[in-house]
Amino acid sequence: MIRLASLLLILIGLYGIFSTRNVIKILVGVNIMELGVNIFIISVGFVSGGIAPILTSGSFSSALEFVDPLAQALVLTSIVIGLGITALGLVFARKIHSKYGTYDLNAAGGSKDD
Repeated sequence: MIRLASLLLILIGLYGIFSTRNVIKILVGVNIMELGVNIFIISVGFVSGGIAPILTSGSFSSALEFVDPLAQALVLTSIVIGLGITALGLVFARKIHSKYGTYDLNAAGGSKDD
């Protein structure tokens, strides 16, 4: 069910990216899609009833009972990269708005439809 919800978030983000020409709305679509990808990665690494992968002398558990820490590390890295992309996108949006007076890419010369 979680994977289906993450797929839905990814599709909503893609729709938000491709359906508008507003820079801010495109950035929101990118962030929604990133959230869906992060939820999907976490759901892949989740094990129901799993424990933290910390080995001690008293724990002799099967490797199948551990939650995968790699997925968590990838999502943390993805969150930081997403923050950087959002900040850079907002800087570009501000530059576009200061130069053209609008956030619309068509009005800013992004499309040459005849």
